[in-house]
Amino acid sequence: MTNTSKVITCKGAVCWGAGEAVRLEEIQVDPPKANEVRVKMICASICHTDITSIQGLLPFFRYPIALGHEGVGVVESVGDGVTNLKEGDMVIPTYIGECQECENCISGKSNLCLTYPMRISGLMPDNTSRLSCKGNNLYYCLTFATWSEYTVIDVNYLIKVDPIINPAHASFISCGFSTGYGAAWREAKVESGSSVVVFGLGAVGLGVISGAKTLGAKKIIGIDTNNLKREKGEAFGMTHFINPNDSDKSPSTLVKELSDGFGVDYSFECTGVAPLLTECLEATKMGSGKAISIGAGNEATVPLGHLSLLFGRTLKGSIFGGLKAISDLSIIADKCLKQEFPLEELHSHEVQLEDVNEAFELLKQPNCVKIVIKM
Repeated sequence: MTNTSKVITCKGAVCWGAGEAVRLEEIQVDPPKANEVRVKMICASICHTDITSIQGLLPFFRYPIALGHEGVGVVESVGDGVTNLKEGDMVIPTYIGECQECENCISGKSNLCLTYPMRISGLMPDNTSRLSCKGNNLYYCLTFATWSEYTVIDVNYLIKVDPIINPAHASFISCGFSTGYGAAWREAKVESGSSVVVFGLGAVGLGVISGAKTLGAKKIIGIDTNNLKREKGEAFGMTHFINPNDSDKSPSTLVKELSDGFGVDYSFECTGVAPLLTECLEATKMGSGKAISIGAGNEATVPLGHLSLLFGRTLKGSIFGGLKAISDLSIIADKCLKQEFPLEELHSHEVQLEDVNEAFELLKQPNCVKIVIKM
């Protein structure tokens, strides 16, 4: 084990206030304290949650914020008490912990560990920060900051991965893709021969498609207003595609027309667009349909068609696709290593950290799926 008392000055992406421009700053990264590691980032990627953290659309984000929550890096140094990681280990961060001993971990009913909970304070478990800039403490986006050359992370929110893994792919599975895959696998428990619809074919939606295909779903319908997503969806296992802009009918009606008029067994809302939650629910079968809400929306409350629920459908929310950090994410990492997912289809653009603002323009391109930020 290595523990260094040296503060590192490096480059990091910072947002000083909700809605303000992202700035590349010189930040100071403290050495790790007990049960923490300092990580030298290799690359990071951009997730929808990063955009909401910049725009201030979720109430728990605090500023100034050191951005980024997807990525992969190498352990630079470790704090006291760290026994499961060492200098040089390749790791990916996760905002969900897993103690394997608390009520939620043991019951199998939830992936939300009570000992290492999802942290929304923007601080380390001791309620302090390891990052600073211009004399100001920086808050994390959730549990860490990956759009920085170095960052400090609590060891309970890190997963060791094989160093031969593709770094970009490792970054993708640290949140977005895995969230979708897990939603099909762990949250909905999609059954072989069943039917599925996915609203929104970004990395999360494509992860759902991949999970549904792996589990043997017979019909997998993808919905997106971008026709370029058809090819991406098919690469991951989609069988039917709907662009709702091509019809005056509602998306749920179009889904039912592809499903013998009854709807699908499982429906996944991956966009966070408020009106689509009712459409997602209505697209499922009466009496048995299950809808999973994954996308983090821009509104704290959303309208919901009550009749859709009264007719026996189930609506369930999902954090990180129901995945447990140790038990499940390690399985996905192994599948990634074996190239069981066509993750190269996600990798559409790259930027250097110093050009991070170019990424927000690239996000507007119709062929953009995932942007890799190289350190």
